[in-house]
Amino acid sequence: MAGAVRHAFIDENLRCLAGAVQMRQKAVSTALALTSGAYHTGLITYFTHRDLFPSLMKLIQETDCASQIAEPFTLLGLLVNYNKFEFQNPYRVRLDDFVNDVAIRKIVQSIEHVCTSVRDQYIAVQDDLPEGWSFSSALDYVGLGTLTGKKSASPTLNNEEAKSLFNLLPSPHAGILLATYDFANSNKLFCSNLATLPSNSPRELSALSTFLSLTSYILQHAFRSQRASLYGYLCLFILQILIEDQVLAKQICTDDEKINVRLCRQRPPYLPTTRNERIAATVVLDIMVDGINHNLRRKLDIQLFTLCIGILLRLITVLSRSHFRLPYHWPELWRSLLSFIRFLTTYSADIATLTGAHQLVDDLVSLIALSLSAGESFLPDAASYDDLFYKLVEIGDTLAKFRDDYSFSRRPSSNSINILISVSSHYFELLESEKGNLRNKHLGPRQVSKIIKQGYDGLSISAREDLDHWSSFREADHKIVLKRIARVAVMDVQTLAGERDK
Repeated sequence: MAGAVRHAFIDENLRCLAGAVQMRQKAVSTALALTSGAYHTGLITYFTHRDLFPSLMKLIQETDCASQIAEPFTLLGLLVNYNKFEFQNPYRVRLDDFVNDVAIRKIVQSIEHVCTSVRDQYIAVQDDLPEGWSFSSALDYVGLGTLTGKKSASPTLNNEEAKSLFNLLPSPHAGILLATYDFANSNKLFCSNLATLPSNSPRELSALSTFLSLTSYILQHAFRSQRASLYGYLCLFILQILIEDQVLAKQICTDDEKINVRLCRQRPPYLPTTRNERIAATVVLDIMVDGINHNLRRKLDIQLFTLCIGILLRLITVLSRSHFRLPYHWPELWRSLLSFIRFLTTYSADIATLTGAHQLVDDLVSLIALSLSAGESFLPDAASYDDLFYKLVEIGDTLAKFRDDYSFSRRPSSNSINILISVSSHYFELLESEKGNLRNKHLGPRQVSKIIKQGYDGLSISAREDLDHWSSFREADHKIVLKRIARVAVMDVQTLAGERDK
């Protein structure tokens, strides 16, 4: 009886469109607490029969505070995910058809606000902003920063203290990412606003900038807990959906709309820093490279690596088909991918039998082979292209073992690994032959570059269309992991509700 009264109270206050926004916000807070607390019971079916979508969207339209919009949007995310694989969830259908640009823009601005807040909690544990050398920083370095009027920095945490705090992140407010994913997966207008909506003022960053920044921090620490990994998957799902949209993908790859993104630098190895605004695609490349470099474990997170490699494959496909010559530190990408092959080969006994491992290595070799066959169409200079060939020569001994350990000969993808091996062998023979003509047996960079260019004519690489095939995102393929993510988001909403009641 009490539950029915509570449901009726929420329903009445949310539907009272003429009522005060503050009262309706309280009704949303109550609905969030009730929904998260009774998510695995039949009580939530009340909300699936009583359509709250118009009321929630009306409240979002009439709310000017970005932080207050987060609650109704998070509630919507929980309602959309309730048994959505078991029956036709009415809230999911609503997302498909929603075209109110004003409400969508406010939601995107709220996502920007929450992403910044969640990201800043990582920075509070360890401030990783590269600081230029200056008189004030020099005084601060020797403990005299107060002479410049600069506030003293927070005390530096030791490794154990920082580790215990990082293990608790991201904060429970990250639950908004679940609703962000569902809206992105259902609604192209929402995707367009998320990818292109500018910030409200020059002093603020766009939603895309803050989302990418948060993704960078979550991925760099994804290995710390299953919860962090699940939120990492969610961010990668959203990124994959954006990049699979041909219009948005081309916008992300052009320099018409450059963005400024703070990327995580809390653990080595570090990628080169860039202070200026950048093409969004270069930021995505950095995030994927960092995601690979910082999560290498013998018990490999296959899902996370498959998503990272898949996004790189899709991005390289867009670049090669559109002939965008992207300025980027490409040698860092080649180094990361080929080091990953070494890692997979070293620990093949642990990794080769894991579920999804074959799909991961298939995508990895397809990505490298595509870069070889189509590099001239998207790499900005010959040096970036030559570097990939030379790094393949360096890893030549590993490639054959990698092929055998992961049984490529039994699968259609054997063509891609054979391309890598043949290219490596081709240039190894040319370089060894040239060394035989030298007295000191050492080739300089210019000589290596010259040999690589001369060796292009003798290469035979399969047509690009055999290498850039990938399947579009299908939610059903990730049903199990999405259910786990929904459970984590529900628990995070419960945590926030408990903090609010204290």
